[in-house]
Amino acid sequence: MSQFRYGHAAGSDWREAAVACLSQIGAIPNQATLGLLYVTDVLAPDLEALLGLLRASTGVEQWVGTIGVGICATGAEYYDQPAVAVMLAELPTDAFRVVSVPDGDMARFDAIHGDWLSDHQPFLGLVHGDPSKADIEELVQALASGLSTGFLVGGLASARTTMHGIANEILSDPLSGVFFTEAVGVTTALTQGCSPIGPTHVITDCQRNILIAIDDRSAFDVFKEEIGEELASDLGQLGGQLFAGLPIRGSDTGDYIVRNLVGIDPNHGLLAIGELVESGQQLVFCRRDAETALEDLDRMLAALERRLSGPPRGGVYVSCMGRGVNLFGPDSAELKRIQARLGDFPLVGFYANGEISQDRIYGYTGVLTLFT
Repeated sequence: MSQFRYGHAAGSDWREAAVACLSQIGAIPNQATLGLLYVTDVLAPDLEALLGLLRASTGVEQWVGTIGVGICATGAEYYDQPAVAVMLAELPTDAFRVVSVPDGDMARFDAIHGDWLSDHQPFLGLVHGDPSKADIEELVQALASGLSTGFLVGGLASARTTMHGIANEILSDPLSGVFFTEAVGVTTALTQGCSPIGPTHVITDCQRNILIAIDDRSAFDVFKEEIGEELASDLGQLGGQLFAGLPIRGSDTGDYIVRNLVGIDPNHGLLAIGELVESGQQLVFCRRDAETALEDLDRMLAALERRLSGPPRGGVYVSCMGRGVNLFGPDSAELKRIQARLGDFPLVGFYANGEISQDRIYGYTGVLTLFT
């Protein structure tokens, strides 16, 4: 099967960027049925006009996407400028369903989409969410439960303006995207941006997100011992370097969710992290490191390459906004790494404020989904 058509470009405004994308796409195939659209957040006020132009120019009626502080495409990253990435997927019209959760109400979602879900048994969803919604994690879990595999991919919008999702129109719903049936060939994988710096511990006393005791010792004492005297002597320099990793129960891949350290109280021996925890839960301290992140990216790409029988038709990459230029440096190093390993295939995506894989929201990760 042929590769999807796509285009990506920056411009002086939304129209210039969109026209450049359409020029790269060229002739619109009759089989194009689903459009994927990612734009930088500086174009948020123009998103409705942009979507209207793309729909009129391509004839494709169904669209999904979102905005990010940065977006990405094959071998390229765009930040702090008007930029657009578009991909037209050629899929059977009965093999996908554009969805949203109206006002976060799963009962309304079931009323709208329940019959289709029962008849088609979708196995994977590509979704985009609003990180400002307090119950977004619960909504991700609820939406995943409606899939035969319970597997979602995607991410939370990142923006310095109003959050927007696209599900055939511009929405303020907290979660939206597209579900795929088994007629759509898809493979996906996740790469971590942080690596453990010590053994796995057990939280033995806590209150909400405050760690009181780890391994029946003062939480701060365990943390200080693990990071070493040099780092412990200047706690003010730890921001953006050290994190808490929460291993996923039942995972056979050693997967873990990374959360920020949001408070340290040496006088009372306490640590606070950006996640509610409970006694008995496992924890590992992690460090953000470009070299080990690249090694894990290579591991993920090698695993995906082994699962491919040929070049991907297209792909979507959702990476944390703490990665990209902030971790790997300039010149689109992260995207060029993917391109060098998997080839020059159509790829679009964005830098997220939380990445979605299966039924969880991650941090400092990259989620690559390939259409085969």
